[in-house]
Amino acid sequence: MDSAPGSLKQTPLHAAHVRLGGKMVPFGGWSMPVQYPSGILAEHRAVRTAAGVFDISHMGQFIASGPGAKAWLNSLFSNNLDRIGAGQSQYGFLLNETGGVIDDLIIYEYAEGEYLLVVNASKIDEDFAWLSAHLPAGEELELSNRSDRFAALAVQGPRTPEIYAAFFGPNAPMPPRFGVQVLDHDGLTFVVARTGYTGEDGFEWFIPARAAEVVWDELLAKGKPFGLIPAGLGSRDSLRLEVCYPLNGSDLSPERTPVAAGLGIFVDLKDKVDFIGRDALLKQRDAGGPTERLAAFRMTDKSPPTRSHYAVYMQGGDDRVGETTSGGFAPSLDGAGIGMAYLPAALAKAGTAIDIDIRGKRYPAVVEKKPLYKRREARPQPAGDAA
Repeated sequence: MDSAPGSLKQTPLHAAHVRLGGKMVPFGGWSMPVQYPSGILAEHRAVRTAAGVFDISHMGQFIASGPGAKAWLNSLFSNNLDRIGAGQSQYGFLLNETGGVIDDLIIYEYAEGEYLLVVNASKIDEDFAWLSAHLPAGEELELSNRSDRFAALAVQGPRTPEIYAAFFGPNAPMPPRFGVQVLDHDGLTFVVARTGYTGEDGFEWFIPARAAEVVWDELLAKGKPFGLIPAGLGSRDSLRLEVCYPLNGSDLSPERTPVAAGLGIFVDLKDKVDFIGRDALLKQRDAGGPTERLAAFRMTDKSPPTRSHYAVYMQGGDDRVGETTSGGFAPSLDGAGIGMAYLPAALAKAGTAIDIDIRGKRYPAVVEKKPLYKRREARPQPAGDAA
C-alpha cells in the first residue's frame, strides 16, 4: 500500500480504479474510489439486485496467535470468543474504560488458535498501539500488524454464490453466514469470510497484496455474466445506512457505548466476567440504561440530503433534542431521505415526530424502527468501516 510522506495512502488496487475511471477521494487518510462512471445509484442497485465488488484493502488486518490468544483477546473484546471456534467469527468492539467505542471490528478464527482482526482504516495505528500496550507479559501469544501485506475485496449482492462458484469452481465450499475458511486458488491463499457491510449476502476475502490486480481483473471477468460491477464508497455508504449499520467515528465514538448505539447484542455482560469497559456498562445498565440512544429516521417530505451534525428538534417546537450522525438518500426506499441521530432515550422510539435543521431550514421526519430496509433473507452482521 504505497504512500509518500504527507500524502494519501493508496491501496494495491489504486491503479486499477484509475483505469476504470474511478473518482478518487480522500477517505480516512486513503485515496479511495467514491464511484465509477456507472454512478452511485447504479452501483447501489447492482448490489441490491445482482452484485458489486468493493476494494476494502484500506482496512487493517492484525494477526493474533498462540495458546493464550483467545483469552487475551476476550479480555479486550466486548463479544465472547468462547462461543466460536475455528472457521467462525464475531463482530464486536474494543472499548475504553468508560465503555465508549474505540473501534468496531470482526475477529475471525480462521484456524485453531489463529485470529485475524479486521479493523477500521483510520484506526489501524491507534488500535495496534492500544492492543500492543495491553499485551500480557509471559503469555504464549503473538500480535502482528499485517495490513501492508493484505489486499481485501468485498463481493456483495444476491448473486454472490454464483460468482463464488464461477471464481473458485462449482465444487468449492462457500462458508456459512459469519463463517471463514482458507482456500488455495491458482497458487494463492485466500482467507474467505461470509461477512459484509451492505445488508446483502456476500463474502469478503483477504489475499496477498502483490496479487491484488490479477485477482480483481479475474473476479470482474468471471462475475460479469452475473451482473457484477465495481462499486465505490458512495454506494457502500447508502447501502449500509439503509440497514442502519454504524460508521465508526460518526455513529460510534469513544464518548458513547455500544448499548447506546443499539448494539448491545454484541456485548456479553452475562457470561464474561472481565473485559475492558465492562464495569462502566454495568453501571450504565444499573442506572436504567443509556440516557441517549441511536435512532433511525426517515424524512416525511422532500428535503436536501441529511448529513452528520445537523440539529434535531421536536417537530414544530424549539427544543433541540439531538444531532444527526449519518444521513443521505435511500435508493431502495424510493429515494427517501434517511439517517441516524442520538436522541433522548424516551424519544428514540418509532413514531416520534422530529424536525431536522438542514442549512438553516427545518424539514419533518419520523423515527422508525431499525433497519429501515429489509431483504427477505437474514442479513450478515456489520463488518464496520470508519471515516
